Amino acid sequence: MNAKVEQASGTSAADIAKLALAALILVGGIAGFYYFADAMQVLRVLGLLAAFVAAVFVGSQTALGRSTRFFLRESSIELRKVVWPTREETLRTTGVIIVVVIIISLILGLIDLLLKVVVMDWLLKL
Repeated sequence: MNAKVEQASGTSAADIAKLALAALILVGGIAGFYYFADAMQVLRVLGLLAAFVAAVFVGSQTALGRSTRFFLRESSIELRKVVWPTREETLRTTGVIIVVVIIISLILGLIDLLLKVVVMDWLLKL
């Protein structure tokens, strides 16, 4: 078990400024994409991607960015530990689910038909 104690720390003013700068860069990239509508599409997309990369880089320099990087790194380590089912297991499980869904839908359809007969024909006499 890899348990770590998290320390409670407030967001500093520098982190808030960096996150605001990252948001401003991203908004500027999106605005530039639409402002330069007459430019080649490739250049507009590259400019948008550059703004996105710059915004991610600036945002990653904050405490929130560092914790996000740590989370992503730990997630990828855990993802490598996952044992994925074989094709045969997947097909077998899918078949069982399809059969169960069909059976349950038939049961619910019969219950609905029974309730219709009871309510409409016997109680309301329509």
